[in-house]
Amino acid sequence: MTSGSTMARRALGRELKRLREAKRIRQSEGGRIIGVSPQTIGRMEDGLPTKVSDLYINTLCDAYDATAEERRILLELAFEVRATHKAGGGWWRAYADQIREGFDHYMGLEDSARSLSAWRLTLIPGLLQTPEYRRAIAWTETPSAPTEEIEKRLEVLVRRQTRLNDPTFAVDVLLSEMTLRDQIGGVGVMAGQLLKLLEVSELPNVQVRVVPFGTGYLGSRTGSFVLLEFPKLPASGLLEPPVVYVEEYAGDLYLEREAEVKRYREAFAEISRVALDHDTSRQFILSVAKEYGA
Repeated sequence: MTSGSTMARRALGRELKRLREAKRIRQSEGGRIIGVSPQTIGRMEDGLPTKVSDLYINTLCDAYDATAEERRILLELAFEVRATHKAGGGWWRAYADQIREGFDHYMGLEDSARSLSAWRLTLIPGLLQTPEYRRAIAWTETPSAPTEEIEKRLEVLVRRQTRLNDPTFAVDVLLSEMTLRDQIGGVGVMAGQLLKLLEVSELPNVQVRVVPFGTGYLGSRTGSFVLLEFPKLPASGLLEPPVVYVEEYAGDLYLEREAEVKRYREAFAEISRVALDHDTSRQFILSVAKEYGA
């Protein structure tokens, strides 16, 4: 696993913003300092793809009165961003046409994370889906898509799931009973999907638990979400703050403010409290799989 450029860009942008605001310099003024628009400074500070040359970094460091250590860290982060970009970025870049707009950012976050905590009201998370289950979803979302395009999406799914084989990547998934009962693709597809859940839940770094109907839990109000936490960046030693990802039909939401993350962390803990334990969840999943003829 590599931290990739996503984490480095986020850290670089956060540090540049901190230094600029400490000097009470507006984004428009920052842009004039290096000859770019305020929007470009905003993209840089938001960790979005944009040019991060050493000339830009050094010039901004001069204007922001950065210390020698702050300058060193920023230059190392900028180098990491450029090196990863030169190498072609994450593996998913080769499937850009098959990844919906904006999801490549999430892929970078997931690929860099040390832990993932997910709550799902509907649909099994992508990391745990079978190709047949994913294919059924894809045909529902885009019924007119060519078969070869759908199969390319399945290649992304299979590549993405190799992260589960990394013992340092901790995955904790809470599933509403609805995700087991909603017959995506029919009973045969669901039987295979539930057997897949049982298979991956045997991995030492993966935990899958079920929240049965009638529990009266907070998760029905929060909606589905993913909490991602990250290791320190290797070059700078900076610790990336966690991110909450909320996937919505009309667009994705990324929450990074400490208070927002805290609310979702507490919500996950509350939902976890009413979930079945690991072994009982496996028995529950198996019983539903048998209903589907597994």
